[in-house]
Amino acid sequence: MDNSKFYVFQKSRSGETVPALCLPQGTQPLHSMVDPKREAHRLVSALGPDTGFIIFFGLGGGFLPEAALKLTDAFVIVIDFNKDAIAQLTANKDYSKLFKNNRFILLTDPSSYEIKSCILEHYKPALHGGIKTIPLRQRIEIDKPLFDCAAAAIHEVIEIITSDYSVQAHFGIRWFSNIIRNIKTIDTGEQPNSVFAEHNEAAIVAAGPSLDTQIQSLAELKKRGVFIISSDTALPVLTHNGIQPDVVVSIDCQHISYYHFLNAGININSNIPLVLDIASPPLLSGFTGFKPVFFSGGHPLVRYLSNTWRSFPVLDTSGANVTYTCLSLAEYCGIKRITIFGADFSYVGSQTYARGTYVYPYFHKRQNRLSPLEAQFSKLLYRSPFLTDSQNTTKNYYETSSLRFYRKKLEEKAAGMHAEIIIEKGFGAPVSINKGQSTEHKKENKEQKNNITGIEFLKQYRNDIAALPQFTGKENYLKKLNEKQTQVFITLLPYAAAIKKRKPELGCKELIKEVKCCCIADIERVLE
Repeated sequence: MDNSKFYVFQKSRSGETVPALCLPQGTQPLHSMVDPKREAHRLVSALGPDTGFIIFFGLGGGFLPEAALKLTDAFVIVIDFNKDAIAQLTANKDYSKLFKNNRFILLTDPSSYEIKSCILEHYKPALHGGIKTIPLRQRIEIDKPLFDCAAAAIHEVIEIITSDYSVQAHFGIRWFSNIIRNIKTIDTGEQPNSVFAEHNEAAIVAAGPSLDTQIQSLAELKKRGVFIISSDTALPVLTHNGIQPDVVVSIDCQHISYYHFLNAGININSNIPLVLDIASPPLLSGFTGFKPVFFSGGHPLVRYLSNTWRSFPVLDTSGANVTYTCLSLAEYCGIKRITIFGADFSYVGSQTYARGTYVYPYFHKRQNRLSPLEAQFSKLLYRSPFLTDSQNTTKNYYETSSLRFYRKKLEEKAAGMHAEIIIEKGFGAPVSINKGQSTEHKKENKEQKNNITGIEFLKQYRNDIAALPQFTGKENYLKKLNEKQTQVFITLLPYAAAIKKRKPELGCKELIKEVKCCCIADIERVLE
């Protein structure tokens, strides 16, 4: 649309002002010339009841977003291009109903980054349910490449949100439960001095099948005094081979984490320091005689803790596996040379983990005549489809999409670190590290924010949750909250995702009410 005059404005039979595009072949109205409001109501009414976030391509006469705001509780975004054309629209038609509504946003000439940022900021799947894009077809044909780029950006950000939301829906309740129980005991115990001490060299131990053949090399590094960072999965392999790690890292919130420590044969109150995501199961703290080092893995409740109570070390868990977090710990400690053992990120032959890991005794105890040991290992091995090899090369390992994702994320992180990183040769998928632009890792300030106990913090937090206002409908709930209330409410969103998964029939009002009641009840159980 390069014309100096982009639109002419015509009257529909119902008396509404309808913008029409000025095209070489004539004018093209963007809406029905009979009754554009009724047309918009019909289109919006056809949307599913779970559509709570709508993105319109093209502003036009504003009939579609107006109908969406009137007929639904949805949050509405309009994306349009060419600010001069939009200025002509607003100069000739009254859009005040849209611009005054706090559930409406107009993005003018947005970049892909701006579109993604806006959706990430405002779209809360637990509250909004589904997300829908609706094109104003006559409008998008004029600037199709621009709208195609916008659609691609939306698709990318929805994939990110969907992946994150599915994890929240699965673990949201357990995360919350674990965090508040760990808060209660966070002031007890003795802080180990060795975890964040200066170390020039470290070894990170993953639990891939190749670890079986790398134990001797690892033992030699241990004799030289190299700092050993073990994943929780690899811990029993090390202890059964007479190697005591200097620190163990655990990120899983599930109770399966217990098996790693139980099978390691270590005593309660051992002298092995633990570095735990604060959402880890509370009983893991008993496996060390030291005060466990809790870190923030990104849960909004932990960010709230750091802002209002006391800070925690921030470790990168975006790689979604414990080996990646071990590497983040080494980076946090400023270690200059890192050797990684057992990092196969694939199934070697028919083996999923190194011998001595939890799966062997776990399956051994559960075998019977109908489910022998081999059947249980096969079920674990084939739980996800193997990726095909496009080059048809002969290899002794098999990858899944998850394992390849873990490997790629570790490669990306390692490429951006200052440290020299060595991957001990194994039999799994090769880990390739191409050093790129390194970034300086800054430690978070661990200074105490508020001199109260964990129990006192939980009491305050419970009261703050209870004080959150009710959702009344046809409103942008987050706009209704002040700054502190917003921070508190965001900490509840993973829990809300889990409740929504269990009870998809709940509307926004009922969902917020139930989440508040459940979280308050859980905190009160901890306080008792």
